[in-house]
Amino acid sequence: MKWTANLEQFPYPFKGPTYRYSNNSIPMHTPISVEITSDYKKEMLLKRNLLTHHPERCYQSLPHTMTGQWEIVELVIDHLAAHYPNQFLVKKRNSTWIFTNNILDEKVEFVFGDDKSLPCEPLAFISHHVQEDLILMMQRDGDLYLDAGQLCFPANWSLAFNLGMKFKSIHHPIPGFKEEGLDDRILQFLMRLDAGNPWERLNWSLMAGDRMDTSLETFDQWGQLRKQVTKENAGKLVHIRVEVQKLFRLPRTNSILFTIHTHLLPLEQLAANSEWLQQFYEILSELPSHIADYKGISLYKDAVLDYLEKQLERVRAT
Repeated sequence: MKWTANLEQFPYPFKGPTYRYSNNSIPMHTPISVEITSDYKKEMLLKRNLLTHHPERCYQSLPHTMTGQWEIVELVIDHLAAHYPNQFLVKKRNSTWIFTNNILDEKVEFVFGDDKSLPCEPLAFISHHVQEDLILMMQRDGDLYLDAGQLCFPANWSLAFNLGMKFKSIHHPIPGFKEEGLDDRILQFLMRLDAGNPWERLNWSLMAGDRMDTSLETFDQWGQLRKQVTKENAGKLVHIRVEVQKLFRLPRTNSILFTIHTHLLPLEQLAANSEWLQQFYEILSELPSHIADYKGISLYKDAVLDYLEKQLERVRAT
């Protein structure tokens, strides 16, 4: 399945010639939790198929999360209706809501707060209408816990494995995260998030292939492509994968909604922007081995560098 790539809209993640792990969150200029792109129909088809056939790895929740789930439904539906009024509509009559998705030609009536009025849990319901993965982090005992989530497009992690874990435990595998004190600083940053003041950040990796679902459970289906990258095929085969991650404090439950919108761009299209090409070549050339290893780049890093260098030579020759 090919994804529509628009260089002007692609969330290019780099600011300088080097990359290190950091809390690169910034305040959101437009406080919207989700975004509708030209790939909406294709991604919703894929997402719904995954939720139907692989619910154990794509959706998890704990019983005490229902109030937080309804908060997410309210936030996301209000954002859709406000920012995409031609595509989404909501009519509210007391507790009775009628939600219309004009893109998919669907209309759903439910009683807000009544779990039995929906065919599935509230978080699962709204997940069927947005491209983003949705994670609910609940705050208690001076910590944050991953207590519910819909995760169809993970970058090499497992929702089922991480369910109920504390924030630091989830991020423990990241090299240097604990040793450099990032785990504590970012946790404290998240704990201080205010309702009405959302933040966003970009996270990146490289992907051999254009598969969106790169869960740990499916590694045998996509991991082998890393061994097939050459300098000749890197432009088409290797994609830069960028996650737009947004953080919203939910005022009633004091929980945090973490939305993740995944974008893929083949290297041959990234190379069409000469500034990006030069900068990414510098970043990848200098990238420390422990970061390359964790991001799964090491097996084909040299092949990608050879490809990028060849593209740079072409640019200089013109």
